[in-house]
Amino acid sequence: MALATGVSICSNALLMLGAQTINDFADQNNLDRAKLCANLYPFQRDSILRAHPWNCCIKRLLLAPNADKPAFGYPNAFELPADCLRVLEVGSGGCQIDYLVEGRSIQADTGSLELRYVFRNENESTWDSHLVDLMTLAMAAVLAYPVTQSTSERDSREAKLAQAMRQAKAVDGQEDPPQTLGDERLLRSRFGNGWGVV
Repeated sequence: MALATGVSICSNALLMLGAQTINDFADQNNLDRAKLCANLYPFQRDSILRAHPWNCCIKRLLLAPNADKPAFGYPNAFELPADCLRVLEVGSGGCQIDYLVEGRSIQADTGSLELRYVFRNENESTWDSHLVDLMTLAMAAVLAYPVTQSTSERDSREAKLAQAMRQAKAVDGQEDPPQTLGDERLLRSRFGNGWGVV
């Protein structure tokens, strides 16, 4: 089985639209299509990756505070990693904390910060097969009008993408354990240590 790449994803999307494939993003034999894919692919990839916490695109880091302190509000600011597309969880010492994302930094009242985030995974060969399929459909949708000049083809591709997105998110989410909602300490104090309601 061939490993997925940005070029193979774009080529498969072009095939779906009945267009000639590309060999790379600077393919001289199909320069117009190659340039179109090279321009659209990075933005579409980041959009699809940001849309859901895909298990194959999650990282954890321990951040140290910036030397420059915020002017007011929180005592420390932490620079987001360059590859961060979406903040998922922020904590300190294993506990979630109060924080605020501003621009490319996180403001918080802590000396170090545990960050769990969606990263810009540019290695498509590490993606889940559903994510590869979804990205192929996303590229087919965004290329549909420029390639075919058909609004009905574009609309059809967008509808297929929306349906595939729901399915891919569901499958990806089923691999995660159930999440606890709310503050466990509050539940314990309300219902007692047994958490049962009489």
